[in-house]
Amino acid sequence: MTGTILVVDDEPDLEEVILQHFHRQIDGGTLRFMFARDGVEALQLVEGTPGIEVVLLDINMPRLDGLSTLQALQRTDSGQSTIIVSAYGDMGNIRAAMNRGAFDFITKPIDLDDLELTIQRTLQHVCMLREIRSRQLEAERAQASLSRYFSPQLASRLAAGSENGGMDVHHREIAVLFTDISGFLSLVEKMAPSTLGDMLNEYMFGMTETIFAHDGTVAKIIGDAIQVLFNAPSDQTDYATRAISCAHALDHWAEEFRLRWKRKGVNFGATRIGVHAGPALVGNFGGNRFFDYTAHGDTMNTAARLEAANKVMGTRVCVSGELAGRADRFRGRPIGRLTLRGRSEPLQAYEPLSVADFDSDKTIDYLKAYAQLEADDPGAMPAFAALIARNCNDNLAGFHLRRLLNGAHGIDIRLE
Repeated sequence: MTGTILVVDDEPDLEEVILQHFHRQIDGGTLRFMFARDGVEALQLVEGTPGIEVVLLDINMPRLDGLSTLQALQRTDSGQSTIIVSAYGDMGNIRAAMNRGAFDFITKPIDLDDLELTIQRTLQHVCMLREIRSRQLEAERAQASLSRYFSPQLASRLAAGSENGGMDVHHREIAVLFTDISGFLSLVEKMAPSTLGDMLNEYMFGMTETIFAHDGTVAKIIGDAIQVLFNAPSDQTDYATRAISCAHALDHWAEEFRLRWKRKGVNFGATRIGVHAGPALVGNFGGNRFFDYTAHGDTMNTAARLEAANKVMGTRVCVSGELAGRADRFRGRPIGRLTLRGRSEPLQAYEPLSVADFDSDKTIDYLKAYAQLEADDPGAMPAFAALIARNCNDNLAGFHLRRLLNGAHGIDIRLE
């Protein structure tokens, strides 16, 4: 075992004795010795010489004694272990040194064979500590990388290796949440870069913190858009309910953020959210060099299309019937059967609501009007007109009223 040992002692003959005893190890390159006459010299050498593994430290020295030197070495956090050297009768100081972090001790007069064994034992201890530290740093780096995607709790489990099977590419049922900011490109063109950078960083921090609070996985952030997975990589039996709860929380946070910046004179767009559930190909698609945990498939595309559908219907959150059917006690207003761009088959879509909004009179009236729309009842038009009269900010009711006024029928809606 190789190592560098710093001997700190004011005895003039000790250097020659040590060099003579360890000459084979020194000539063979397995041990290297350095010498200091007191604690002041020792600290200077430690500061200027990285890689010292062991300090052989006498307690009684001029200028700076061994106990004070040991205390100063502990503050440097330079990673060496200390062997205390003192007379057998000075056991009080030896105990004090051990309590301050010294690894071992030997007594004077020094038994060189005992010193050799103690040095080897100390070097083994240093090697073990460095291996532990190396693994700890590796785990910390892994967790830092994983924390870009996963909540802190999940990142810790993944870094520890308990969920590694979830990283391989495989098919699984997931919920996908997709967000985007309306009018963001226009904002980029008009706003000063420093202000835009501060605003977008604040927005992304709040959004990702909300996602992680619901144990969502951030698959991608592309510009102002965020793609979130649930039930991946770890199993979440309530993933559909969790995704809807997260959508509510994101909508609430984003609206507060938008209004706060509006009061500052900045027209930050509304955040639109689409959520869908279904099968996807999930895993690390970054190859051997990069970590890129994401998902591919029609489920991802559908969530993105639902997000875009909000722009047409005036809603902020749009979820599929597939997701709503998997959620526990879903509450929401039916939007209609949407045929999304690039798809031939329609899917039922909903605007999710809080318990209070779902139980309100305006939702009851909307459900009655929607039932008339679904039945192609002529009374649907005046029913939606009455809704708008009572609440001009009901964008979804306004969307259906415009459709009816333009001659549309029923709940089948084609979006291009």
